[in-house]
Amino acid sequence: MSEEIRVLLVDDQELVRSGLRRILRRKDGFDVVAECADGDEVPAAVTAHSPDVVVMDLRMKRVSGMEATRRLMGTESDHHRVPPVLVLTTFRDEELLSEALRAGAAGFVLKESSAEELIRAVRLIAAGESVLDPAITASVLDTYRSTGSPSKSDAAALGRLTARERTVLELIGRGLTNDEIATELVISVVTVKSHVGAIFRALGVRDRAAAVVFAFDHGVVAPRG
Repeated sequence: MSEEIRVLLVDDQELVRSGLRRILRRKDGFDVVAECADGDEVPAAVTAHSPDVVVMDLRMKRVSGMEATRRLMGTESDHHRVPPVLVLTTFRDEELLSEALRAGAAGFVLKESSAEELIRAVRLIAAGESVLDPAITASVLDTYRSTGSPSKSDAAALGRLTARERTVLELIGRGLTNDEIATELVISVVTVKSHVGAIFRALGVRDRAAAVVFAFDHGVVAPRG
C-alpha cells in the first residue's frame, strides 16, 4: 500500500460522493483516485486505479453494492489481490448487512456516522482490520450465523490454533485492533500481525470480518446481552 490511502468511492448519488470526497480530502493521507456511479463500473475502476480501499453503497440502480462486492471478490486469486470493501449504508437491515459480509465486505458503517468515524473506518480497513459498526454488529452477527457462514472452516479448525492464537482470535472477536491487541497482550504489533495471519490460514478465512463471525459462531467469544 502506498503512503497515501487510495480510495475508490462508489455511490449512485453524486451528492453523496461529493460529500465523501470532501471529508477524505480534508484529511492528510487520503487520495480519492476514482468514483463510480454504479456497481457495474467497479471492476474496471479497480483495475485502472488500484485503490487500497473501496467505499461502496449497498443499494444502487443497476448493479447493487452487494453484487459488485461479490463480483470483485470473485476475481481474487493468488496472483491478483482485490482491495477490501467498506460498505456504507443508511440501512440497519441485519439480513442485508449479513449478506454483505457473506459477499466479502470487510466491514460496514452507517451513513449517519460522523466524519471522524468514517475516516477511522477507512484507515482500519486499509490496515487490514475489520469495521463492524457497534450499533448493529451484534444483530448482524446473529443473522449471519443463523443463515450460515461463508467460511469453509469447521470447529476442528480451532484445534489447529495455538493457545496464543486462540487468545488473539478472542480479542479480534471482541473488536480490538492490532494495536489494541498488542497493548492487551504486551507484545509487538508485528507479532500480532503474525498471529492474525496464522489464524486466517488455520480457519480458512480471508479477513477479520469472517474471523469475527467464526469466533462468535464457535463460542470463542460469547454474544453480549
